[in-house]
Amino acid sequence: MPTYSGRPGRRYGGDVLAGDWRRPRRGRIREVPAEPGLVVESADEGFCGAVVAWDKQTVTLEDRHGRRRVFDLAPAAFLIDGEPVTVVRPLPSSSSAPARSASGSIAVPGLRARTARESRIYVEGVHDAELVERVWGHDLRVEGVVVERLEGVDHLPEVVERFAPGPHRRLGVLVDHLVPGSKESRIARLLTSPHVLVVGHPFVDVWQAVKPSVLGIPAWPEVPRGRPWKEGVLSALGWREEPGEAWRRILGSVRSYADLEPGLLGRVEELIDFVTAPQEGSN
Repeated sequence: MPTYSGRPGRRYGGDVLAGDWRRPRRGRIREVPAEPGLVVESADEGFCGAVVAWDKQTVTLEDRHGRRRVFDLAPAAFLIDGEPVTVVRPLPSSSSAPARSASGSIAVPGLRARTARESRIYVEGVHDAELVERVWGHDLRVEGVVVERLEGVDHLPEVVERFAPGPHRRLGVLVDHLVPGSKESRIARLLTSPHVLVVGHPFVDVWQAVKPSVLGIPAWPEVPRGRPWKEGVLSALGWREEPGEAWRRILGSVRSYADLEPGLLGRVEELIDFVTAPQEGSN
């Protein structure tokens, strides 16, 4: 579970810059760019790890056990070989290597979204849609693909019939818990159009597609049958918050495709390929 460190330093008292023999005067604190792989120690909590991500105000560290913590980019908030330093955002790279999007694809500078295709991708709910946007949003705008919500799969055949798929109007559907014998698998078998592709991941809920290590937990808890899954997870993890608040925490911890399980990654890429594939007879 990511921990945000905006609190006064416990190890060194209320002012992290005052009164400690290990900290030089304010003007002599060295600034160090948050380059990937840089190993630092949190001055107030003692957490030691390598830089794996950063944004305008925070840096994410990962220790040798795969646990991640998020810390504020505060003055003198870290130590390198015992020396207090200020970790800052790195300068833009001068490398000629192309920038990458969150999905790992080559980013398109100055992107203006392509006019939306008639083809669509449907996902089950708002959390699925937000996670897809978080990682594949850039790719979807490049390709002109719109993601819409089903709000459940019970009426999927009727939804597909209204959509009226065809050679130039393909429909891709991402379904939770698409495993043999499940309700979702039975519904998916009812769809036989070659212009519709239904794929699914094995997780009970899309929350499980986020790697546990990203959240600082060893694994997603097992929830007994008959109990609402999200409620059971929050109780087992001791997260005293509503599901919506918990999801904001989970989604905020996802920086790129590397934070997601392969069982989701491959399925979303498959859907994007399906709805953007050239049609026979098109130029």
